[in-house]
Amino acid sequence: MRPTVLVAVLSIAAPAAALAGPASNAVKFFYMPKVKFEADAKYRDRFTEPVTRLFDLNDQAQKNKPDEVPCIDFAPGLDAQDYDEKTVSKTLKLSEQVDGDSAVVTATFSLFPEGDESKREMVWSLKKVDGKWKVADIASKSSGWTLSALECMPGSTAE
Repeated sequence: MRPTVLVAVLSIAAPAAALAGPASNAVKFFYMPKVKFEADAKYRDRFTEPVTRLFDLNDQAQKNKPDEVPCIDFAPGLDAQDYDEKTVSKTLKLSEQVDGDSAVVTATFSLFPEGDESKREMVWSLKKVDGKWKVADIASKSSGWTLSALECMPGSTAE
């Protein structure tokens, strides 16, 4: 009976794994094994315009007014500030559509074990640059925003 159960589990898991690919792996990086903050400067090389421009403005705002909340005060890939790491990892599902050097990866997951309000659907737009998938934009289907459309004023040091 054990081999039958193993075959059944593999036949169910195999189609889900087939949906993942190189573009999905570029997105999965931000969710697993730990959730990463996309705007962190150490991940900047994983993005392209127009998002890098927003991140640069966010950095300037934080530098110019360190006591104020910067433009990006949440995890864009989660569409949230609070989450349960284990729940995100356990519920994460990725699907990708590739069209030449462009791809769209949809990430669905839950922030917490319970509650419909914790379900998220994020759409990552990617471009292939020098053979590597890079993130061009992130959109929340759950909340109706797009990262590249967020406004960020770098602030000024003189008042």
